[in-house]
Amino acid sequence: MIDDAELVAFLQWALPQRGFRWRGFRRVRSTVRKQLGVRLAQLGLQSLAEYRQRLERDPTEWDAFEPMCRIPISRFHRDRAVFEFLRGEILPERAREALRASRPVRVWSAGCASGEEPYTVAILWDLEVPHDTGIEILATDAAEHMLERARHGCYRQGSLRELAEPLRAAAFRREGDLYCLRDRHRAAVTFRCEDLRRTMPAGPFDVILCRYLAFNYFDEPTQRTMAERFAERLYPGGVLVIGAHDTLPEGVGLTERGPSVFG
Repeated sequence: MIDDAELVAFLQWALPQRGFRWRGFRRVRSTVRKQLGVRLAQLGLQSLAEYRQRLERDPTEWDAFEPMCRIPISRFHRDRAVFEFLRGEILPERAREALRASRPVRVWSAGCASGEEPYTVAILWDLEVPHDTGIEILATDAAEHMLERARHGCYRQGSLRELAEPLRAAAFRREGDLYCLRDRHRAAVTFRCEDLRRTMPAGPFDVILCRYLAFNYFDEPTQRTMAERFAERLYPGGVLVIGAHDTLPEGVGLTERGPSVFG
């Protein structure tokens, strides 16, 4: 069993090596602890000190370490105030602008995990947002196994607990213990495996959602780079949506328009 002091010391050393910050992992370290324990057993190592030595002498092991730092926590309609603001203000506004320009509304969900976030946008667009134009939703994540779950589009009830019952009934069908999205909502989202620290879609986008990822787990220089690159990929009047507990670096040229929404 990895004790807490050993874990903290290891993460404070390892995370900055990969552009992460310790502060973002304090509340999820038990999850990382479990994954590290599994990796130690696979390698036949007895301690994180031994694992540090492995990382120092074998750079390829970092490719195994990094996935342990991805903490996919996602639910439909997570942070209700954010999605209500998107539904009531931003998406109708962007729909009008897109209609004037004879183009679809373009949305990018960066770090989409198992798909609840982009599918929430698809559901709101189809069922609640007045529009006379189409929508294109691109969802990216660095973990291919999470994207496979997202493409399947079926979820346990707990993932839907923050979604209003009328939306749940309209957007899903029951298949045993699972709630599966109806085809039209799944068809609205395209999934792609991509690590946003290395590559980003070209844009421009009306809405970029990057919540509980870049502005929580990455170190400050990486956060600033991410914010600037996101801003470059917005249409005039477009918005960046971050997590309710995230904070944008100062001086990135984006102004708060609503709860966790900047443009």
